[in-house]
Amino acid sequence: MTRDSARIKVIVTPKSSRREVKAVGDDILVRVTAAPTEGKANQMCLALVADWLGVAKSHLRIVRGGRSREKIISIAGLDQEELDRRIRAAKRAS
Repeated sequence: MTRDSARIKVIVTPKSSRREVKAVGDDILVRVTAAPTEGKANQMCLALVADWLGVAKSHLRIVRGGRSREKIISIAGLDQEELDRRIRAAKRAS
């Protein structure tokens, strides 16, 4: 992890009835309507997390857990302190 990137752990639920990102305690839960085939659920996950954090989807990349429900996402252009601030703001908004 470099100074200009941060990482976030998310837990993804594919084939959900709705799309949402929700912070529950220390966990970030992402529900996507897409099935986990051909990377569709991963792409929807990245789009939802990017929107939730207010960053461009192109800045996000799954660095661990591409075929798992638990994923580590790297966000370019944010340091960990800024990421934590945005997560707190998103929690307050929901």
